[in-house]
Amino acid sequence: MKITRDQREGGVSILSVKVVEKDYAAEVEKSLREYRRKANIPGFRPGMVPMGIVKKMYGKGVVAEQSYRLASNSVFEYLQKNKIDYLGDVIPSEEQGDFDFENNTEFTFKFEIGEAPAINLELTEKDKMTYNRIKVDKKMHEDYRSNYLRRYGRLVEVEAVESDEALTVTLDNGDMQVQDAYVGLISMNEEERKPFLGKKVGDKMQVNVNELYKTASQRAAMLQTKEEELASINPEFEMEITKIRKFAEPELNEEFFKMAFPAGNVTNEKELDKMLDEQIAQELGRESDYLFTLQLRDMLIKKADLQMPVAFLKRWLYTINEGKFTMEEIEKDFDQFLVMFTWNYLQKHFIENEKLTVTPEEATAEAKGLAAAQFAQYGMPSAPEDMLEGYAKQILENKEQAQKIYERLLEVKVVEAVKAKIKVTEKAVSSEDFAKIANEL
Repeated sequence: MKITRDQREGGVSILSVKVVEKDYAAEVEKSLREYRRKANIPGFRPGMVPMGIVKKMYGKGVVAEQSYRLASNSVFEYLQKNKIDYLGDVIPSEEQGDFDFENNTEFTFKFEIGEAPAINLELTEKDKMTYNRIKVDKKMHEDYRSNYLRRYGRLVEVEAVESDEALTVTLDNGDMQVQDAYVGLISMNEEERKPFLGKKVGDKMQVNVNELYKTASQRAAMLQTKEEELASINPEFEMEITKIRKFAEPELNEEFFKMAFPAGNVTNEKELDKMLDEQIAQELGRESDYLFTLQLRDMLIKKADLQMPVAFLKRWLYTINEGKFTMEEIEKDFDQFLVMFTWNYLQKHFIENEKLTVTPEEATAEAKGLAAAQFAQYGMPSAPEDMLEGYAKQILENKEQAQKIYERLLEVKVVEAVKAKIKVTEKAVSSEDFAKIANEL
């Protein structure tokens, strides 16, 4: 068996593997004996079919299978032995000719690889970047506080609609009447709420239920009917408001703090505001970190200026997806794919060079953080430690979720490793300016 490597332009190598009969003969014979043992052919007892018949029936396919398998395995051994780094995977070459497995005994298989470009990155303090930190302003604090306390609020009746109240109404279109129907203004945008503003209990107005709610499930719930019956219902109704309620924030007394913070870590309004500001800063910090990671990614990709084997990568994507996507579809999204592929390749470089690892303890802490965030969304800002540990264990037992956590933590460590080598200046910006920067990116 002979392997030759032909390096081409565009970072591609063609590997030709010449296989002769003596290379694969033993495996072919072994496979044919297995076919003979299992063959169920009329007129012959199991295992007694003449080998000549077995070869005639299966010989061509077995030679093709075993010779290709040998060639494919040899390519991977060759790449490993010669320490040739490649991207993606080994794929059959487009230059591969036809085979006559019935009459020939020597075959040349051609494979293609995309060569991994060398990374030469010298990072110093001359490489400068800005870390944009969002300033917490008064309105941001008040909005966050209002949304937070809404979890513990209660519905109270009010006289008129001012904003996002909950309405209890009677609907009547002449053919059907629905009493105690619910209309939630909180799910509407400002424009959709306008017709309701200023309305009081007893006021009547004409509404089209198809315009009130866009989804069939919402309309069916409001009309207290089944979705399949909606088509036969006239959507034009007279709506009479019978009750208007809004969320009232809870009274910040001792009872509230004991209920909301059973651990006793927050006991008064001042401590509550401090905790909320810490949560806001933490959430905004994640946004700042994410934006900085994208900016750092783009800086490194530009600075590294890697010559990726673009044509090969497109063929590789087409091959591994087994026809799920056309080449036109791959071309359409390829630029975005190439950015992420290059970033992953650069991350691998830093992980190896800096010897970065993620410990099981770090992964568990991250999983607990995800669990805590989920509990907080459901009104449990201080979930018990044993509950967090239980959910964290479930998250990490899911291979896909665990992999995402490890990849995310490694990315964070890559970013921190690069930050230590360059000059990063922190800048406080408003949420509006931050949004502009993010949109431009």
